[in-house]
Amino acid sequence: MIRQHKKMILLTSIITLFPIFIGLLLWNQLPDSLATHWGINNEPNGYASKTFAVFGLPLIMLLGHAVSVIAMNIDPKVKNISEKVYFVILWIIPLLSLFVCNVLYGYNLGYQLDMGFLCGLMIGVFYLILGNFIPKVKPNYTIGFRISWALCDPENWYRTHRFGGKCMVIGGIIMIVTAPFQNMWILIVLILVPCILPVIYSYLYYRKIIS
Repeated sequence: MIRQHKKMILLTSIITLFPIFIGLLLWNQLPDSLATHWGINNEPNGYASKTFAVFGLPLIMLLGHAVSVIAMNIDPKVKNISEKVYFVILWIIPLLSLFVCNVLYGYNLGYQLDMGFLCGLMIGVFYLILGNFIPKVKPNYTIGFRISWALCDPENWYRTHRFGGKCMVIGGIIMIVTAPFQNMWILIVLILVPCILPVIYSYLYYRKIIS
């Protein structure tokens, strides 16, 4: 799969590292220490050197991108990963790198950015996209709700991912709608619930079948 999509993998890798170029252009304007983490009150509570923020974060993103590519390539059920789903996964980290790094630059340049709002908006859009593709994912060990009882039963897998897709879409919509006024605790709940409910649903379906 890597050989078939090497141009796309190269392109997405370059885009993942593109914030380094932007950071170099802004180098003299950025402070020596950059805020990189924010608490539930939208106040920064974690800082990193300019060198780490500009070079380290994109490189960490690239490492995550490489891991996702390799994981899909060595998956014993790689043939079950469709082209569309593969492309969606390829683009997640590059777009995340662009978004996160540029928001970080903007905040540290003095722009008044609501990090809770931006975080909720970003994850909400992410959930909407995944929610539309998750139901189309066939059994594999890399993408989806990889629960043992779902992996062993194609019907369980199908039903779980149909239900999970709906949960993620609904969760994504709620995150986007509530982003302007939600706090971090609400965001955490909205992130976890769409991931937990499909696992519970899958287990209950499994128990129903074996009973």
